[in-house]
Amino acid sequence: MNLKVIIGVVAAVAAVTIIVGVTLGVVLNQPSWGFREEFMERCEEFTEGNKTGCEQILGVFEQAYVGKPSCDVPLSAYDPLMTTVPFTHSCNKTMFWSETKDLVHEYTSRNKDCFTLENTLLGHCLDGQTWCGKEGSDETFTSGCPGWEDCVNSPVRSFWNRASAGFADHACGVASVMLNGSLEKPFDPTSVFAEFELKRLRAPIVTRLNVILVIGEKSNCNSPNIYVDLRNALDPNVECICKEVQKSQIDKCSPVQNMGCAACLLKTID
Repeated sequence: MNLKVIIGVVAAVAAVTIIVGVTLGVVLNQPSWGFREEFMERCEEFTEGNKTGCEQILGVFEQAYVGKPSCDVPLSAYDPLMTTVPFTHSCNKTMFWSETKDLVHEYTSRNKDCFTLENTLLGHCLDGQTWCGKEGSDETFTSGCPGWEDCVNSPVRSFWNRASAGFADHACGVASVMLNGSLEKPFDPTSVFAEFELKRLRAPIVTRLNVILVIGEKSNCNSPNIYVDLRNALDPNVECICKEVQKSQIDKCSPVQNMGCAACLLKTID
């Protein structure tokens, strides 16, 4: 191969590399034109067409992270949003979860007296979504954003932690949590439930916590992780009841109207 051919090949490879690099950079840094539309669609669905109200909520939400470095959005940035969109469900209807997302939402979809965070307006709008801002930009991005473990103060992580804290603060009467008994530690001390929800359940506002443990091979209600660790982390003045249930029981459980979130699952001990 002569020198001219070699130079031509090198130049072609360099050109392709530059084009790919520029294209990738554009893709990773371009704003997502679909995020706002998805938010509005979900919000209007939840609010039965309240477009004006949803536009206001979206504006307050964007103020928390737009134009800011993607790892510099503290929990407090979402305080105005929590004030704008307060939780409204009544006592005895709060359901927490950890490592049981699909199962608990199958249950709440049939039981309208039961609310997870994702069954509320903000949770419904943002469940499964990714978003972030960039310093100096007024756009929302959905690519090139930090993941959950990449930084503590990412827009997504801070939102869910702040919303979870507010959701727990709203709980009153009897609250419930669905945990995964197939894990050695169904009550994970590093989980959102442990760090931002359980510790905020305080008597006399909350009178009891129902622990719904989906039966697995590694844990039961007498396991130290449940009987000791969870109970020690809970306000001692809040009663704690644990019930082991089969997944098939949850699948077949019919709602008991106006009888609280977990009444169907706990009817043998209530």
